[in-house]
Amino acid sequence: MASRDVLSQTTRLASSSALLQVLFRVVTFGLNAFTLRYLSRELIGVVNVRLTLLYSTVVFLAREAFRRACLSGSTKRNWTKTINLLWLTVPLGVFWSIFLGFVWLHLLEVPDPSVVPHYQAGVVAFGLSAIIELLGEPFWVLAQAHLFVRLKVIAESLSVVSKCILTVILVVLYPQWGLYVFSLAQLLYVSVLVTCYVTYFVMFLGSPEATKKSFPVARMKALLPNLVEDETFVNWKEARLTWSFFKQSFLKQILTEGERYVMTFLNVLNFGDQGVYDIVNNLGSLVARFIFLPIEESFYVFFAKVLERGKNVKDQKQDDVAMAADVLELLLKLVLLIGLTITVFGYAYSQLALDIYGGSMLSSGTGPDLLRCYSLYVLFLAINGVTECFTFALMCKEEVDRYNFVMLALSFTFLCIFFFLTQWHGSIGFILANCFNMGIRIAHSIHYIYDYFKESTYRPLTGLLPSPFLVLVYIISGVITGFSEVFFCCDKGWMARLIHISMGALCFAATIVTMFCTETKLIHFVRSQ
Repeated sequence: MASRDVLSQTTRLASSSALLQVLFRVVTFGLNAFTLRYLSRELIGVVNVRLTLLYSTVVFLAREAFRRACLSGSTKRNWTKTINLLWLTVPLGVFWSIFLGFVWLHLLEVPDPSVVPHYQAGVVAFGLSAIIELLGEPFWVLAQAHLFVRLKVIAESLSVVSKCILTVILVVLYPQWGLYVFSLAQLLYVSVLVTCYVTYFVMFLGSPEATKKSFPVARMKALLPNLVEDETFVNWKEARLTWSFFKQSFLKQILTEGERYVMTFLNVLNFGDQGVYDIVNNLGSLVARFIFLPIEESFYVFFAKVLERGKNVKDQKQDDVAMAADVLELLLKLVLLIGLTITVFGYAYSQLALDIYGGSMLSSGTGPDLLRCYSLYVLFLAINGVTECFTFALMCKEEVDRYNFVMLALSFTFLCIFFFLTQWHGSIGFILANCFNMGIRIAHSIHYIYDYFKESTYRPLTGLLPSPFLVLVYIISGVITGFSEVFFCCDKGWMARLIHISMGALCFAATIVTMFCTETKLIHFVRSQ
């Protein structure tokens, strides 16, 4: 596949993912806001921190390394061996589910059954849901490698909406069920997700479209583990790369979910405070989930296909290097501007957003300060996502191993910082520690990108330098909206709130107009791709 075609399909995958996820997130956003009125903070804390951490840890440790290894390089490979390797995620997931389930049930603090009923059933259900999701891993990787744009978006969106609808119905009708509600909803989510992928491939394989595309898999049976005579069960090069990524993914999970591990194992916050923190965290990370994550996942595939892993810039095809550098520069500029916009306007509109979303339960206390800090954290997330997706797509095995040693040394430092900042500044300390964590990872990726391109004429890191005039507009907008919040928000009635919103809308419009005038190359890229 030509590099230009890969770029076109990748940008379509990222933009389609982002647009459709925005639509479905709006629906789930409304449903979640409705459910908050029926739940206690403690129940939200146990579900969204304790049980979700169990699920995400099992899934991440079982599959992340396999995904990165099996999506590297060309789609022209021995797919039988790759699929065999991917099926190893299932027994690995069973192991992690049993091991971590035991920890969650017997070694961690158990919530009060009168406040959070059916905790044991919740642990079993969330562990089981992780195993069910891993059954669809070969289908997911095959779809992602061949850039099936709509499948991933539709499958994930349908599963999320199904989960939210069932949650709302059960919470309203049977609030006394406690964790049974969220357990059933989680099992429905993974079942719908896997069913969508399996159904698609049942219909696609053997069809005229598959034949036309010369799809490497012809029958559903080929998507099951297969032994090939006189050949190894897996591709050992992929297996060794998977092991390297596994060591890295283990550390990355600690760094990514560090605050939840500290909450879960060190009990620095009670379940109620964990619930408020998680709601604010989910609200603040909406942009990261439906814009930054699709960009990171899709362009990891693009860079891995266009440039060859482990080769320096001089040994690559120069046309491909030019395209990759250009795309990286524009992606950095795109996520930087999105992050700056959220940081500037998020500061003045955090309290209003929380009051509308969850009422006084969220808008009083530490909620607004948490969301303001998270607005800054979004900027770090934006830059880190793009820089790491390029770095991980190009690192050779030895570089990945070296990176693992650095991450190992830093992971203990980060956990200590999480603990001490939380003792000093409560739940806000978690977000400040995450900013420090992301800052270190960004610095590593920027150093790698600089070294990679220093022997060429390309300087993609200039994407991190916005126009000075645009920076000035951001500063003025931040000052105006900050004063607007002091004078008009949020206990002075709806008319004052509308004035505050109008001031923000005018500043936002001025920022967008300035962006169109000063960042013409980026605007052309977004429009053309």
